[in-house]
Amino acid sequence: MKHINFIFFALILMAGACKNEQETNLVTPSMGNFEGKKLVVYLTAQATDARLTLSQTSVFAAQRQPLETEYVVYVNPNKSFQEYLGVGGAITDAAAETFAKLTPSNQQKLLECYFNKEKGIGYSIIRTNIHSCDFSSNSYTYIEEGDSALKTFSIAHDTVYRIPLIKKAMKESGEKAILFASPWSPPAFMKSNNNMLYGGKLLPKYYQAWANYFVKFIKEYEKKGVPVWGITVQNEPMATQIWESCIYTAEEERDFLKNFLGPTLSNNGLGDKKIIVWDHNRDLLPYRASVIFSDPEAAKYAWGIGFHWYEDWSGGAQMFDNVRAVYEAWPDKNILFTEGCTESFRPDHYDYWPNAEDYGTSMIHDFNNGTVGWTDWNILLDEVGGPNHVKNYCFAPVHGNTQTGELIFTPAYYYIGHFSKFIQRGAHRILSTPSRSALLSTSFLNPDGSIATIVMNKSDQNIPYLLIVADGLAQLNIPAHAIQTIVY
Repeated sequence: MKHINFIFFALILMAGACKNEQETNLVTPSMGNFEGKKLVVYLTAQATDARLTLSQTSVFAAQRQPLETEYVVYVNPNKSFQEYLGVGGAITDAAAETFAKLTPSNQQKLLECYFNKEKGIGYSIIRTNIHSCDFSSNSYTYIEEGDSALKTFSIAHDTVYRIPLIKKAMKESGEKAILFASPWSPPAFMKSNNNMLYGGKLLPKYYQAWANYFVKFIKEYEKKGVPVWGITVQNEPMATQIWESCIYTAEEERDFLKNFLGPTLSNNGLGDKKIIVWDHNRDLLPYRASVIFSDPEAAKYAWGIGFHWYEDWSGGAQMFDNVRAVYEAWPDKNILFTEGCTESFRPDHYDYWPNAEDYGTSMIHDFNNGTVGWTDWNILLDEVGGPNHVKNYCFAPVHGNTQTGELIFTPAYYYIGHFSKFIQRGAHRILSTPSRSALLSTSFLNPDGSIATIVMNKSDQNIPYLLIVADGLAQLNIPAHAIQTIVY
């Protein structure tokens, strides 16, 4: 996106289209050319109407030495780190079934608001489930029970709701959105507990059949015009859930990857598909990485490692340092946030601001600790936080009331948009540091030479601060409980 388009894009948003340290060597702006440069500020703030709203335009003045008493966000564009992949969310059965119940105008509105970079927030990553998960209306697989040869394999179920929505989303993104898929459980007969639910393990005698299942899934989706960028080995492999789940120890996942899944994809012409391991919480992220990435035969198949955010919500302390530990220890591997949502749905909490602040906090810390991309959970759920066949109802950034046809945009949608709309694929994170703990910040240098700096204020106070970039200084203000993206 070129500088000349920033105000134009903001005006579209204001018109209400969607309202309701591994350093790399880059060619970056010199440290002396920001004085006099224009900047624009987009704002989302509690107790205001600002929702990704253009709130200020200004020009960098000459830098001066900041005072110890001043709040400062300092950005050094000559110190660069990981390459940005994108931000997105999951198109599950629940999302697709809810989408199908919207009016045609609200269907188009949702597509634009999520996947159109100009009219919306420009999602560029999509996750989906391999057969059923909890956010499906029922449990199902793509084969008849006992068919280890996969002769009955069919994705007909997905062609009704899910595949059509994925294709529409990809089209709306300008074919820029990439798709990765995750299994929640193998078919029941392949497991130690003979049940898709309640954990259990993949029986060794079905390792090859299950690897073949991945191949079938990818090829059948691609026959339907849905390119598959990557897969995860198993969703939450250490969680025994009341819904579809399957347990792998670190060693079991390593051995399944190196002896079955990796070679099987490669032998079937799918060696370019990205394989993501772990796909669970930050708590055991370094341990899982150590076991898998320390084995050269397993590591060669792994594009990277995925993680969720559910490790310690009750204590309010997410293990962000564990992300950094993996980033520093395995700089050749990618780190992708693969799922997060606000659990325990309550209809009176659509506008509950702390939910949005959880997103902003996690995204800033995860990116600052080496994450290349960030994937929310369901892009859309109905008015009760479903459908979900085990009643594990949750929040989504957008809800569709299937009784009234209304689309409900929660504050989380706008917080996510402060990242997905203004950071371009191929950007690199650059050094960005606040001088006080009341503020959080992260910054990215885009391929077109623009910089996006996100600043977040979780405090109850309006905070004036200085944005210092090389020889430039801008005097800005961020309201209480707000997030800003400054583009310059």
